[in-house]
Amino acid sequence: MTWIVFDYGGVLSLPQPESDADAMARAAGADPELFSRGYWEHRLAFDRGSMTPFTYWSAVLGRPVTHSEAARLVAMDIASWAHPDEGTVAVLGELIEAGRDVALLSNAPVCVSEGLDELPWIAAIGRRFYSGRMGLVKPDKEIYDEMARELGADPAEIVFIDDRPENVQGAERAGMTGVHFTGAAALRAALG
Repeated sequence: MTWIVFDYGGVLSLPQPESDADAMARAAGADPELFSRGYWEHRLAFDRGSMTPFTYWSAVLGRPVTHSEAARLVAMDIASWAHPDEGTVAVLGELIEAGRDVALLSNAPVCVSEGLDELPWIAAIGRRFYSGRMGLVKPDKEIYDEMARELGADPAEIVFIDDRPENVQGAERAGMTGVHFTGAAALRAALG
């Protein structure tokens, strides 16, 4: 049995549009460039679950945020990652229809993962693993080890697909087959 495990952002979804990031910055009254820097500087800690939405958005903006402001930014953040890559989603659908074992492994904070779980193309995936729920992040080997344990699979039975080379390398260090995602057509050929 082989598990085919997809990353989310940049694989099943399109990369976050700059216009969505700019809209978040405007909503928070922040300079878009400073907002973007803070967003990514603190993101791995947020993905790991070591920051709450309130502490994350306060760190991003460099000032305390209200809980309603944090809730609005969380909703906008989820929406910014909810643009499907139609080609990859089609590959996923074909795999599910063929009865293949598929799963999801994504760096995402708990609040974002809850929103992603509501998306129809994600809800179709029976096994979903999010860093915020696990307290681990890619590309650390431990997150791949934990996912394999949860799936009851030998790492050699797992194909992991990600757009970030360091995450593919992390999976390979854990004994999995890594596939660097560059587009749906190349992915279909690689899974052939």
